[in-house]
Amino acid sequence: MAGIDSQVPAPAHTAASASTAPDSPAALPPDTAPHVHGTAGQDPSVPGPGVLLQDRLAGWVSDLTTLHELTERLARTATLDAALQELLRAGSALVGARRGLVVLEPADGLGPCTTVGLGLARADLGHIETVPRGALPYGRILDGLPGGDGEQVRPDLFAEDGLDPRHREVAARLGYAAAYALPLAGEEAGRLGAAVWLYDEPAKPDKRRRHLVAIYTRYATDHLARLLELERTRAAMATIAGELLPSRLPRVPGMQLAARHRTGPRGGGDWYDALPLPDAALGLTVGSVTGSGPSAVAAMGRLRASLRAYAVMEGEDPVAVLSDLELLLRLTEPARSATALFAYCEPAQRRITLAGAGHCPPLLVGERRTEFAETSVSAPLGMLACWEAPGVEFQAEAGETVLLYTDGLLHRTGDPVDRAFARLHAAAASVPRTLRSDPGAIADHVLHTMLPDGLDRADSKEDVVLLAARFD
Repeated sequence: MAGIDSQVPAPAHTAASASTAPDSPAALPPDTAPHVHGTAGQDPSVPGPGVLLQDRLAGWVSDLTTLHELTERLARTATLDAALQELLRAGSALVGARRGLVVLEPADGLGPCTTVGLGLARADLGHIETVPRGALPYGRILDGLPGGDGEQVRPDLFAEDGLDPRHREVAARLGYAAAYALPLAGEEAGRLGAAVWLYDEPAKPDKRRRHLVAIYTRYATDHLARLLELERTRAAMATIAGELLPSRLPRVPGMQLAARHRTGPRGGGDWYDALPLPDAALGLTVGSVTGSGPSAVAAMGRLRASLRAYAVMEGEDPVAVLSDLELLLRLTEPARSATALFAYCEPAQRRITLAGAGHCPPLLVGERRTEFAETSVSAPLGMLACWEAPGVEFQAEAGETVLLYTDGLLHRTGDPVDRAFARLHAAAASVPRTLRSDPGAIADHVLHTMLPDGLDRADSKEDVVLLAARFD
């Protein structure tokens, strides 16, 4: 049919079998034998029943192979956006269309809602959205209008009586003349959205293509439902963690602050904080609670809130702050342990006093040095009957940045710990001079150097926290 440029391997049907072969094995005549290739007196130019059956079976094998390949590709997608793009590409090949769009609009109203296009720019999608929803194939499906509970076949838009004028204008502008739409819905998933494929010329998919794409979209809907639930969980955990962490960092004379936080889909127990203290001092802390998921996030929130209180009462003595936190952890969270670092900063003197409990040492980044601060070796909180470790004090120079981080930054690299520390040192040392006056740029450079190619955004059980404090 005009307008269809198939990318799907055509089944091995002969021209005769396409019109005379049965649609299913049950439709075969009872006296048909698969091994018979002809009968006495039959015209040799006319295929026998056995040949027709073999051709039909070859066609089924071809279709099943195509569906298997396409569903395998879809199953390998790990994000909702990637799955929507794959759905459009596969559907385009199955129905023989060049362009399309999928509208994700879950019926439960919990979102996320989005529109993704194939061969359509953002401006093109914007033009389509100016058409009244009831005039569009996906609008009839999503709004439950009469006749919108199944596939929508629009083989020749410009030949339709009563075509919406705005739809006519947009179709002419974008150069499509036909549309085919399917709902994305399942018994368990409910209605998730709708997919539409657009043809450059009047056209419609034949019965075979429609059957294949219907099977594919049923599988795709179940896969999308799983990814949708994962996306919602990830968003919920990120929101909860974000509410438990500082919404903004304080402005402190003599210092500039920046923080970066990455968490996995289940959420984790890493935290950071910056707290103004009496006498123009500043408390900086990073830490990590064991475990992941909602319980770890909740425990992190409780510990961070308690640490803030202890810092206000005795922040000039970091050892006392962590001792109080350790006692609280043993009494209220006996099944957990945590690593933590608390630093008491005096910006005017550029002096830092800190204590750590099983935590990674801070990294000093400046024009003349890039080195780890000397800290004492100590156990994590909750690991021993009573935590105790000496504090340390060091002096920073003007223009230097102190980088605090959690061990997730090291673990996400997949390297042994000693090599990961070496990579971190090299990443900090390679910060360009033009970026060294901006703690946010330093944190970004270190993060992307340690975890390149989007690894910092990839799903992981390890949280990552970076807190950069630059002395003016």
